[in-house]
Amino acid sequence: MAKTELTKQLEKELYNLIRKVGTFACFEVTIGFNGKERVDLLTYNTKGIWRCYEIKVSKQDFYSKSAHTFVGHYNYFVMPDQLFKEVKKDIPKYVGVYVLTDKNYLQSVKKASKQKLKVSKNILQDSMIRSLYYNVDKQINSNNELIIDRLNRTINRLEKELKDKRKAYIELSNELFNLKHNNRKVW
Repeated sequence: MAKTELTKQLEKELYNLIRKVGTFACFEVTIGFNGKERVDLLTYNTKGIWRCYEIKVSKQDFYSKSAHTFVGHYNYFVMPDQLFKEVKKDIPKYVGVYVLTDKNYLQSVKKASKQKLKVSKNILQDSMIRSLYYNVDKQINSNNELIIDRLNRTINRLEKELKDKRKAYIELSNELFNLKHNNRKVW
C-alpha cells in the first residue's frame, strides 16, 4: 500500500526529531525473525534505550486491527494534532505522543513512561539489523536502476545531439563548398 503524503511528512519530521549523535534508527522494522508485528520506527541509543514510534494519520488507522507495536523502553504515537484530540482517551498511559502542529513540526504533547522490554534486546537488535540491511539493499538497487535509467536517457540525448550536429556539419560544409565554388566563378 502506498504511503500518503501526510505519512511521508510525519516520517520526515520524526526522523528530523530523533536524529542525533548516538541514536540509531530504522523505519519499518519487523520484530522477530518471522514476526507478524512491525514498528514504524525503531530507535536505539548508546545508553541502551529502545524506542518505538507508531505513525497514525486517521481514526481508521488508529483503530485498525494492525498491531500497535510497543515493545520498547519508551513507546510513542506520532499523529496530526486533530487526530490526537479525537483519540487521546484511548491512548495507553505509558505511551507518549508527538503531534504535527499547524506550523508543520512535531511537538510532544504526552510523555512516555519507561517500560520493561516486551522482547529481548537480542531480538530487537537482530530485527533492526535485518531491517537496516533490507532498507540499504532496497536503496542500493533502487539507485542503480535510477542511475542506469538516467544514463540511458543521457546517452539517447547525446546520440540525438550528435546526429543533429553531424547533419548541421554536412549542411555547413555544403554551404562552404557552394560559396567557394560560386566565388571562383565570380573572380
